[in-house]
Amino acid sequence: MITLSYLWLPYMILPIYAGLERLPNSPVDASGNLGARPFRTFRSVVLPVTFPAVVAGSIFTFSLSLGDYIAVKIVGGTSQMLGNVVYDNIGAANNLPFAATVATVPVVIMLAYLAAVRCTGALDNL
Repeated sequence: MITLSYLWLPYMILPIYAGLERLPNSPVDASGNLGARPFRTFRSVVLPVTFPAVVAGSIFTFSLSLGDYIAVKIVGGTSQMLGNVVYDNIGAANNLPFAATVATVPVVIMLAYLAAVRCTGALDNL
């Protein structure tokens, strides 16, 4: 998990950085002038503006990390990732129906996540 976090962290940081870069200073200054504490400013001003960037970064990171089985094979470990299960069942076990079933799990998860994000309207500003 640490290896995957290290590999895919830039795909989360870069969209958030781009979202923070688009944040104008005037609402943050206005929030401070009106007496809001830093956490309240973050929750009420910064987070709503950067939420589409957080969603975009999570889509990149989640979709790319679910299919990564090479890094897990190289680093090792005792836990099974979905990519490893698909790879093992296609290669040695030759159990293609099970591998196809397991391979649809990330697709279903991503479709559910995108539907939930679309219902909130978080990606309307992108």
